[in-house]
Amino acid sequence: VPLVQSGGGSGEAGGLLTYACGILGYASTMGWFRQSPGHERDGVASMDRFGNTTFVDSVKDRFTISKDVASNTLYLQMNNLRPEDSGIYYCAVADRRGGSTYPFDFLRSIGIWGQGTQVTVSS
Repeated sequence: VPLVQSGGGSGEAGGLLTYACGILGYASTMGWFRQSPGHERDGVASMDRFGNTTFVDSVKDRFTISKDVASNTLYLQMNNLRPEDSGIYYCAVADRRGGSTYPFDFLRSIGIWGQGTQVTVSS
């Protein structure tokens, strides 16, 4: 059963959007991916259950990943939007940590995925 995503949509350059994803209570590795036309699904941000985060360079200092434990909701806040942030965003979770495996690779291999949500950023 896919994870349920909400939020996002369209925004303007310099603006902000927030996404939410209902995750499993036992999720140990969590993340957000973006797929643009003609590209693979690339990792954007991830975190583990200890709060360790990973961001791709293009979103560092602009995107925030967080989790609300009480509601088991994973968030992605996208600040200072750029047109190149456009794409379909997916959340993913895994029930364990990947050790030394790069978190995005680990989530691709065993993650449970959300249904995906289109994000369009206009200039």
